[in-house]
Amino acid sequence: MPVVKGCNLPDDLLYDVPNNLWYRPEGDGTFTVGMTVVATGMAGALVAFTAKKVGKTIEGGKSVATVESGKWVGPAKIGFDVEIVAVNDNLTANPKLANTDTYGEGWMVRVKPADAAAADALLTPGASVAPIYEAKMAADEFAGCAA
Repeated sequence: MPVVKGCNLPDDLLYDVPNNLWYRPEGDGTFTVGMTVVATGMAGALVAFTAKKVGKTIEGGKSVATVESGKWVGPAKIGFDVEIVAVNDNLTANPKLANTDTYGEGWMVRVKPADAAAADALLTPGASVAPIYEAKMAADEFAGCAA
């Protein structure tokens, strides 16, 4: 598993580095999507999570959810056109799951891409993501996930 500045980036996931999101292919053409530990590390403890509704079509570059922490309120932007097929109601009820179980119970939404090739072109495999995240973290002046 790549670890960049103390941030774990599981190599079985795919990453949208510019938007700090991870994607887990579900084998049925859908992806489970969540915030990376880099995103939760920069945001701090989440206090609210509000996803768009199941069935909603979201254009690439638009928000699938609004995330709020003590330091930040903003959109979780998807990188390509999708339909939301599931929302993590547990995360809505307990937003800190994104901090405590980022790659498990802290997932945000499950989506079906409108164009699988567009999704594949945008996402970076975990095994290749470390140098890209090192550069992004440097550009964002984020010291890392280590305490």
